Amino acid sequence: MNEVMWAFGRASGIVSLGLFTLVLVFGVVSRSGRPLLGLPRFSVALVHRSTSLIALVFLVLHVGTLMLDPHAKLVLQDAVVPFISGWNPLWVGLGTVAFDLVIALVVTGLLRNRIGQRTFRAIHWAAYAMWPLAFAHALGSGTNAGDLLFEAFAWACAGAAVCAVIWRLSRGFAETSAARLGRV
Repeated sequence: MNEVMWAFGRASGIVSLGLFTLVLVFGVVSRSGRPLLGLPRFSVALVHRSTSLIALVFLVLHVGTLMLDPHAKLVLQDAVVPFISGWNPLWVGLGTVAFDLVIALVVTGLLRNRIGQRTFRAIHWAAYAMWPLAFAHALGSGTNAGDLLFEAFAWACAGAAVCAVIWRLSRGFAETSAARLGRV
């Protein structure tokens, strides 16, 4: 049973990395106001939200199964307080900071109407910090880090995330009403 928990913990972490990469990409596309693969703009935002929820489920499964696994010995404090883990404190700590940022993003997403659009957007920029922290956590603390297939997957995710961020920061991003109206 222990090996099943360990394997499920690792697998859910890998799936989380892929899903959070999609969340970042869909978020950038949604913000651009452009359609994606024939989907109307509002559908891109819905795909972004839905993928976010699925990614959150896999992240909770990742943390939860590692808390139940006697080999990982992850405790609640390790999951919410960075850099105190007895095992690999730096790499687990980076994952903890990423997890804490995800919690902040979820809470502000739920309170979006109460806190206002400006505050929501300001806090939502934390997603750009969360992703590289999660990526570093995956490469540094993951037992699959030496596996060629995992590394190819992780670096493909990194390539997609970097391309999306570069596009988001570029002059050609054109977050304008013309882009939102589909004239770009």
